[in-house]
Amino acid sequence: MLLLAAAALAQDIPFERYQLPNGLQVILLEDHALPQVVVDVWYRVGSKDEAPGRSGFAHLFEHLMFMGTDRLPGNGIDMTMEANGGWNNAWTMEDATNYYDVGPPNLLETLLWIEADRMESLGKAMTQEKLDLQRDVVRNERRQSYEDTPYGVGWIEVPEALYPKGHPYAHSVIGTHEDLQAATLQDVKDFFATWYVPNNASLVVAGDFQPAQVKALVDKLFGHLPSRELPARPTPVPVTTPQKARVEVRDQVQYPQVNLFFHTPGAFAPGDAEADLIADLLASGESSRLYRSLVLGGLAQEVEAYQMPTQYGSALVIVATANEGVAPARLEAAIREELVALGKTGPGAAEMERLKNQAAYAFLARIEPLRERAELLNRYAAYTGDPNWLARDLARYQDATAEGMRAVAAQYLDPNLASTIVILPEEQK
Repeated sequence: MLLLAAAALAQDIPFERYQLPNGLQVILLEDHALPQVVVDVWYRVGSKDEAPGRSGFAHLFEHLMFMGTDRLPGNGIDMTMEANGGWNNAWTMEDATNYYDVGPPNLLETLLWIEADRMESLGKAMTQEKLDLQRDVVRNERRQSYEDTPYGVGWIEVPEALYPKGHPYAHSVIGTHEDLQAATLQDVKDFFATWYVPNNASLVVAGDFQPAQVKALVDKLFGHLPSRELPARPTPVPVTTPQKARVEVRDQVQYPQVNLFFHTPGAFAPGDAEADLIADLLASGESSRLYRSLVLGGLAQEVEAYQMPTQYGSALVIVATANEGVAPARLEAAIREELVALGKTGPGAAEMERLKNQAAYAFLARIEPLRERAELLNRYAAYTGDPNWLARDLARYQDATAEGMRAVAAQYLDPNLASTIVILPEEQK
């Protein structure tokens, strides 16, 4: 029933897509179920597009985008939305930066105006004071999320452990303190002028609106913005093996933690859905394989596995925190044993049924909120070239087979292909 309901809903999300003469992609998703609208702007620029010595710049710019323009200075963006019942947020990843605004239908024109104003003039309003303020905010975020968070230091090691020097993913999204400190005001202005242009963006308007009115607004607010030739972005050579097979770091933690990273197919590529299902098979719920063997077996306090999908290749992550007295080597050996078994026999029939039901439920839960649907259309457009990918996305999971999952596990999750990062408690002084 879950699969049938998810399939029916995936087929029943009508939208309209068109392009302005300046290259801006526009997607309209009309939905009158609730008095709500969403404006979701997807810029195809992330940490993979940063210049050498300027790591963390895309994420820094996400923060700077809320620092106001000449027409809406200071914290005017947040204040204007919140005073009228709206809210907003943003996130940055390796491949993209996404800004979204949510509010009642009467706020839609204001939301569109704010995004058009930022796209047109935020770079002109940038100052050294704004840069210094947000640079400190981002550096504190790095401290809070990585350096001062238990087990966080291990994640600082991940990009260089997985990717060779010069690869677009060989540095972290958060960046280094040195690179963030080195960023200049002119760097900020150049970054904005290069990437924050209509022909590098996709705009989704979703919710309770009349398409004719929105089209007129989009043309009026965004149509006059000039496009710009984008820098060349050559596709890197696919990476299938880790650069560092093993890394050990010390942290202020009580118990060791074992992290295994595997290169897997890129987002929406063949094998990506199977790898996603494998992550659920390994560590989603108390019936998952690693939960039974590690947690119920007394080796680990907790275990999780998930897929990190990106354009030029994804990564499947397994994280296990040891129980007291359990050596990391013993915990790692147990994980590797499960991976070898999966590559030989694949999941059973009961496991496949559970995995497909979980995938259908997750799909339904994901596309129920209007904001999530809006972002998903932008994501499909960016990664596949076609926002009409809802049904095909679900079909990847519906059509997965036990043999296909076994083959993906055997090819990509060979323990010899893992980059293992072990986090150990600091030595007693």
